[in-house]
Amino acid sequence: MTTRRTVLATGAGASAVALTARATAAPAAAPAAAPTAATRRVFAHGVASGDPLPQAVVIWTRVTPTPAIKPGSGKGPQVAVRWEVARDARFRRVVRRGAARTGPGRDHTVKVDVTGLEPATWYHYRFVLSTPDGDVRSRVGRTRTAPAADSDPGNLRLGFASCSNLPEGFFAAYRGLAARDDLHAVVHLGDYLYESGTKKLRAHVPDHEIVSLADYRQRHAQYKTDPDLQDAHAKLPWIVTWDDHEVTNDAYRDGAENHTPGGGPDGEGSYARRRARAHRAYDEWMPARLDGTAALGDGTRLYRRIRFGRLAELSMLDLRTYRDQQVTMTGTDAAVDDPDRTLTGRAQLDWLTDGLDDRRAQWKLVGTSVMFAPLKVAALPRDVVTAINTLSPLLPQDGIYANPDQWDGYTADRRTVIDHLQQAEVSDTVFLTGDIHSAWAMDVPVDAGSYPLTGSVAVEFVCTSVTSDNLKDVLGTPPRSAPNLAAEAAILAANQHIKYLNFDDHGFCVLDVTAERVQCDWFVIGSRSDRRAPVTWTRSFRSLAGSSTVQEVGRPVG
Repeated sequence: MTTRRTVLATGAGASAVALTARATAAPAAAPAAAPTAATRRVFAHGVASGDPLPQAVVIWTRVTPTPAIKPGSGKGPQVAVRWEVARDARFRRVVRRGAARTGPGRDHTVKVDVTGLEPATWYHYRFVLSTPDGDVRSRVGRTRTAPAADSDPGNLRLGFASCSNLPEGFFAAYRGLAARDDLHAVVHLGDYLYESGTKKLRAHVPDHEIVSLADYRQRHAQYKTDPDLQDAHAKLPWIVTWDDHEVTNDAYRDGAENHTPGGGPDGEGSYARRRARAHRAYDEWMPARLDGTAALGDGTRLYRRIRFGRLAELSMLDLRTYRDQQVTMTGTDAAVDDPDRTLTGRAQLDWLTDGLDDRRAQWKLVGTSVMFAPLKVAALPRDVVTAINTLSPLLPQDGIYANPDQWDGYTADRRTVIDHLQQAEVSDTVFLTGDIHSAWAMDVPVDAGSYPLTGSVAVEFVCTSVTSDNLKDVLGTPPRSAPNLAAEAAILAANQHIKYLNFDDHGFCVLDVTAERVQCDWFVIGSRSDRRAPVTWTRSFRSLAGSSTVQEVGRPVG
């Protein structure tokens, strides 16, 4: 697998030149000038930025030097792409510039780690390719660096989303994020794209399940031609992680539910090779740093932290690469408690618990692609379960789980995190979650069976899907119909720590963080089959500092 260092050029290594910048306020948004025909052709996949640090941010694009050099083709020459970062949208005050080479080895993508920037500052960026017909400039992107590590920013406001299946609808949720001028970044919690060959409202490219490196590159390219997604990338820096569909459904360390190993007409080859291709394409096409250390790897590690001064720190998890295979039995399979089974991998679990420390930042935000809090059909107090299991190991410690693909299927890892939060008296931990195509607000109980008596150690907010099927889509029922409401009521009755559940809508969330509280607002779209579907607010919940509980509030923050 190509390492990060072959894909990501640094500000210094990409012929960067530092210029003097004056500390003036940046405009709220990049100009919406119509792109030229040459820009649409050469920079057909837009621009993006991500992983903001106090003095650095990643910027990204893909160039198409000639129409024949299509994504995944493996064709075309090496080319030099110039880039500029400025304090203003007209590029009169350029602060960094440089050049990076790209070619078929990385699918003509360009990813530059621009260094030497000022903290908590809005910047504009663009790329330039010289052609026989003259210079062609990309659209202008807008990005923002993180606050200085020792600063006390007044607030942090993040959009977050997950599960954008292109054939199942238009990306109106991304349009809603791009329309806002109050966000500092977008957090994407996985399933940015889907591997299937599904043909519904829109057809996937290629029109079959993706397996080869060329397939994954073409699929990334298709998603990045969506105009609403392009606008959201150009407007704000993104902080991303993958879930399963960036490779294939229900992936784990050594395989996946949707992978057939071996050769022959039905075989899909080695899963390790398939995952390496998917990860390579992700590294090429996403504005993320895949960090590595001497102890942990050579640049293929996606889990990482982004700090926003002393106010908040965001730990983004990778919950597919290191996990053991999911249990296949349902209900009371006590294998979910096996301490030798892991969701995170031991190194990542140690990294996570080490980072959950009040001394680092007040709010500990954890980006997890699958639900952390328990979702139970039934739950008994842990001491009762322990007593029963002394007679026969019949029951999982946290009750009868509903979904072994999430943390419920790996309760030893979850117990390690909860015990750490409780024993170290860590406050103000917030899990931000995708995957489950529905909206949830909940406490994270010490013991689900005896909650609320034993209290809560954290809170969790789960966003709806951008387009992927939710309950009403699967059942073919109208929104808020009787079967859907009955399902929500049954889950809420069996799980007192869950305070809000919505199985029916698509959209995104906005998380606002201050020293006094965090607040999550859910915004939903109209029909996913309507490209211009309206975006409306639906519910809001907050958690006061020091409380580790959620409570409903009557209006969004903005």
